[in-house]
Amino acid sequence: MEVRSETVLPLKCDKLPPSMLPRTRIQMWFVCVCSCILVWTCLVQLLANGQFWSPRLLRRWNTTFGFSETGHLTNVKYFSIHSELATPAPPTHRSSRVYKSNGYLRVSCNGGLNQMRAAICDMVTVARLLNLTLVVPELDKTSFWADPSDFADIFDVRHFIDSLRDEVHIVKRLPKRFSRRAGSQSFMMPPVSWSNESYYLQQILPLFSKYKVIHFNKTDARLANNGLSVELQKLRCRVNYHALRFTSQIEALGNKLINILREKGSFVALHLRYEMDMLAFSGCTEGCSEEEAEELKKMRYAYPWWREKEIVSKDKRVQGLCPLTPEEAAVVLQALGYEKDTLIYIASGEIYGGEQRLLALRSAFPLTVKKETLLDPNDLKHFQNHSSQMAALDYLVSVGSDTFIPTYDGNMAKVVEGHRRYLGYKKSVLLDRRKLVELLDMHKNGTITWDKFVIAVHEAHQKRMGQLTHRKVIVDKPKEEEYFYANPYECLCKKAACDSGARA
Repeated sequence: MEVRSETVLPLKCDKLPPSMLPRTRIQMWFVCVCSCILVWTCLVQLLANGQFWSPRLLRRWNTTFGFSETGHLTNVKYFSIHSELATPAPPTHRSSRVYKSNGYLRVSCNGGLNQMRAAICDMVTVARLLNLTLVVPELDKTSFWADPSDFADIFDVRHFIDSLRDEVHIVKRLPKRFSRRAGSQSFMMPPVSWSNESYYLQQILPLFSKYKVIHFNKTDARLANNGLSVELQKLRCRVNYHALRFTSQIEALGNKLINILREKGSFVALHLRYEMDMLAFSGCTEGCSEEEAEELKKMRYAYPWWREKEIVSKDKRVQGLCPLTPEEAAVVLQALGYEKDTLIYIASGEIYGGEQRLLALRSAFPLTVKKETLLDPNDLKHFQNHSSQMAALDYLVSVGSDTFIPTYDGNMAKVVEGHRRYLGYKKSVLLDRRKLVELLDMHKNGTITWDKFVIAVHEAHQKRMGQLTHRKVIVDKPKEEEYFYANPYECLCKKAACDSGARA
């Protein structure tokens, strides 16, 4: 058969029916515009999640274009502690880790905000170790502060769940089949303090063969500082510095505070723990009148779970176990070289004795401010009578400050110290109160001159500026050793150095 070769002639558009005519130039432009809009919409969504999806590249884009944490366009100078993360956040959109859950873990956190914060990190780690489904933690409402806030009032629940879904399955509430109405019973217990992996694997995990739900009714310091695998230690950091994000309202107001301070220049966050609850709990009455000392003693007896009742204040102070008074803090700041025009932000609740007790500090440093003096009362209206939410604001400002100086090494001081180390070893002056009390008394009674006092204060704090150091271990004395959340060494060091572990 002969195959004919035919020449294909171009078709003439004017002879085609209208339905077969090619797109006009206007139609092509319309398609291009729609495509651009679609691409930019996708880009904005990526930028909104850039901090976690592609940390290094997208965070740089966020800074360039001025996008906030929520993806909204903001002032390019807008400050946020999230932009200062020295270590990129782990991706939040990985696939969930596939495993068979061994049961449900409920936890009731006890204490103040930062004590509960550390406990939440520990409980996520325990749930990961034991392959448990964690119920969103319950916060303490019966402590001294009597804060009615729930987890969702302080932290971003959705972010908390999503950012950890490749590690731990977290649910907002127990399934109905495990409710009391369904006849289900959970086993309630407090884990043993400062416990390691072996305790949870050998003592706690077997309980889930009998009880599908276990409720830890106390969670403070229930996981060891040391002796855990590097993987678990890094998970604690991931929870603390990436998953536990405050609500958008708290973040926005905290960043507003930082911006107000930044406009005035660099600033010092002074965590002045001269508050009624701390003084009563510790038995420290330095600077108080006899009437005030008696009031603090009565308060200590009013709380049965505060075990120590009869306390000699002078002995506590000499041992360095008391928060510095505002007067002592002023003298120490001057000795450290801070000038009269230093901007100081007081990160604390109500100072015992009110404004009268702050006169010496304000006299030495006139630019001393608090959130109540920087913000309009309407800004704080939503947070009033919610001590944990107010503490969250101070936490954000303390982490974002140029220098952080705590006058007592309580939970907030330790957790902020660790966060600042994680952000790249931002300067934190960790006061040696035992040495300072000795020097303050010597200067007060004229034993040493001001110049010698200044030299001694500087020498005592040369290695107490928040530098990278191995965490100190005290065998069989976990309460006395360095706290993991103050110095999360495994999350800061290189792999080879981490393998050597913490050391004394």
